[in-house]
Amino acid sequence: MHDIHIIGGGLAGSEAAWQLAEAGFRVRLSEMRGVEGTPAHQTDGLAELVCSNSFRSDDADSNAVGLLHAEMRALGSLIMREGDRNRVPAGSALAVDRDGFSAGVTEALAAHPNIEIVRERVDTLPASGPTIVATGPLTAAQLAGSIGAATGRDSLAFFDAIAPIVHRDSIDMDVAWFQSRWDKGDGDDYINCPLDRDQYQAFVQGLIDGEKTEFKEWERSTPYFEGCMPIEVMASRGPETLRHGPMKPFGLRDPRTGKRPYAVVQLRQDNALGTLWNIVGFQTKLKHAEQVRLFRTIPGLERAEFARLGGLHRNTFIRSPELLDATLRLRAAPHIRFAGQITGCEGYVESAGIGLLAGRFAAAELAGRTLEPPPPTTALGALLGHITGGAAADSYQPMNVNFGLFPPADGAPKKAERKLALTARAKRDLAAWLTGNQSPFAASKVEKRSPAGDRFSTSLETNGAL
Repeated sequence: MHDIHIIGGGLAGSEAAWQLAEAGFRVRLSEMRGVEGTPAHQTDGLAELVCSNSFRSDDADSNAVGLLHAEMRALGSLIMREGDRNRVPAGSALAVDRDGFSAGVTEALAAHPNIEIVRERVDTLPASGPTIVATGPLTAAQLAGSIGAATGRDSLAFFDAIAPIVHRDSIDMDVAWFQSRWDKGDGDDYINCPLDRDQYQAFVQGLIDGEKTEFKEWERSTPYFEGCMPIEVMASRGPETLRHGPMKPFGLRDPRTGKRPYAVVQLRQDNALGTLWNIVGFQTKLKHAEQVRLFRTIPGLERAEFARLGGLHRNTFIRSPELLDATLRLRAAPHIRFAGQITGCEGYVESAGIGLLAGRFAAAELAGRTLEPPPPTTALGALLGHITGGAAADSYQPMNVNFGLFPPADGAPKKAERKLALTARAKRDLAAWLTGNQSPFAASKVEKRSPAGDRFSTSLETNGAL
């Protein structure tokens, strides 16, 4: 027997399962991979990272996603714990060894006495019983149809793209060099391949002219998400677009010449051994042979060997502002909550953060208590507010956490001080929220169910994250 059923073992489902299990509730975690694959996943590991290996900035004082990292650490996040344990060099960002990270999450959940992992495809929404749907952007067609029937709306979709990965020993370091932009971080976390004007212009034209994979019928009218735009689509927007995007040379100087290149291609470490490096921002729908040909025109990558080439797949999400209440319950069927990217958040950490909240809301409800949403002045609260009511349903689009989702800080500080003021306020408000909302995880039912509940911490001082 289980107390709650979670459908989907990605980042959101894994985090929700952990939160509920740690609070003492028995979880059935259904994951399709192991029975049936998806167009993007390569393994059956839980919380597999299918795109970049970066959780983005880890700066909790002046960056919204870094603040979200800190808040999740303070709330006992499994995703952040395993991210920290599997960190690889990436300057001020948090990047992880993708295989080690997925293995760590899988092992933690499999070993938990309150979690049963079942490899199965769930085709219909359960008619009763507490449920969290965290099937992500690649929800199977049968379940997507069931969701559509329950919501009365067709799901929306956008494209998500996968960047290629290069073997480190195939990069020509007589041409490329190590440096982080503006020497932020340790100063040598990225490999940089320089292009002069002619090389850059030829590369841009090659992207535009290159042969692409054909779009399926269901892809033709699907909009791209601006935060994960295929590089050839960016190139088509103007000849200088890439120089102000993933190929910007600003903050970098070639140590051999002392000058800033006209454009730069950056690679970031992708695994703990440092043997694989991904080409930052180079998600693409170019055909594989075309990718190999064109990317080998980049100085330093002439003999590049690719561990993985780029790809593109469709992501699906619901009109959350219309369909979900403030605690992520489906209004038409309140026994069901949604979590993760299927709600319309974008990004690994955002997905896991919404999974964390769904798990905690469900745990409180199972304990017979009410958990108020975190304040909108926090990263978790601002992201939740966007999903559940911060945008018009008809124009709703996926969103990364950003300071534009936060209420303005009092006193209208100068631009240089605004982010510091927003993060300082967020930390204060999250601490106050935690102090007033510990009771859902201290109910007698939880204490009797499992000693795991005693390990659950909502103390900022204990976690040391804020």
